[in-house]
Amino acid sequence: METVVDNQKVRTVKKLEKMFGHIDFKHPPELCPVRDVMSVASDQWSTLIILWLGYFPVMRFNKLKKYVYGISNKVLSQRLKVLEADGYISRKAYAEVPIRVEYRLTDFGQSYVEKLLELTEWMQTNSPKVIANRERYGLV
Repeated sequence: METVVDNQKVRTVKKLEKMFGHIDFKHPPELCPVRDVMSVASDQWSTLIILWLGYFPVMRFNKLKKYVYGISNKVLSQRLKVLEADGYISRKAYAEVPIRVEYRLTDFGQSYVEKLLELTEWMQTNSPKVIANRERYGLV
């Protein structure tokens, strides 16, 4: 008799087969959509920017910098440009002196936040296990 866990494993294997089963490993594709999209949307800074924009509907540059602790102005500016180009966030500049620029999630970015929240909840639940494993391995 199959259990729920067995069914989840079967579904996971099928999804992985769909994702990787067609790849010719002797001649891998030059562009891997998963790697390309994940590299932009999942680096530590972009993830934090997207999550903070999920929490605060509209944020300005300096507020983002304050909350994304440790990021430099240059890196924040670069990440915001890439996230805007990929469609995760929108940028609105107001013709004021000094210029006022606001950032917000797009609908696409909001759908990504929903997936990120599932992952971050999993991480929070499992972080004690990871820390315990690191201690057993001698990394802490």
